[in-house]
Amino acid sequence: MAVAQGFLASSAYDTLVAIVLEQAVPINLPNILTLLRVAAIPLLVVLAGFPHPVGTLLAAALFGLAAITDWIDGWLARRSGQMTAFGAFLDPVADKLIVATALVLLTDRFDHWLITVSACVIIGREIVVSALREWMAQLGQAAAVKVSTIAKVKTAMQMIAISALLALTPATEPRYLYWMAVGVLLVAVVLTLWSMVIYLQVFLAAIEEQENP
Repeated sequence: MAVAQGFLASSAYDTLVAIVLEQAVPINLPNILTLLRVAAIPLLVVLAGFPHPVGTLLAAALFGLAAITDWIDGWLARRSGQMTAFGAFLDPVADKLIVATALVLLTDRFDHWLITVSACVIIGREIVVSALREWMAQLGQAAAVKVSTIAKVKTAMQMIAISALLALTPATEPRYLYWMAVGVLLVAVVLTLWSMVIYLQVFLAAIEEQENP
């Protein structure tokens, strides 16, 4: 666990440093909030592994706050006209980094096949959809794979479930709290697969159109 936590924290830190040092970062409030989400990943790892109930609660609070800033930074960028190419790139990257990190932590903490399978599905879907978006952008049809309503609901359910599970431990009583959180996570998994199927249908239609103009 310690090795995994150290690797996750180091990777997140290295990613943040590379972005800040090697890119011309437009400094505005939405981008700062997004960068803070990336910077919070090492702290999330430390808090989740802290051998005290307070650590789990703080980890859950930190993840929940990060989820809220995910909505706030997008809203601020649109409302204030501060949308940038850098922000459009980093925002989904920050989300994927912190969600993947939290899921890895949860699979280690609970060691239950439902959480492990859910983590694999969610992380796998993000990899597939990211590849689809890149391919569609090359075809000049990036707008065809914009975020759908189902994907937005999926994200909300996912963030709620992960926040709840981060606040719990295998010894938490009553046990129905754990199963309620797992239930929400499974709903998120179903929506995850549903949204991926929709993206795949759009992708296959675009490929067919390219091959049969």
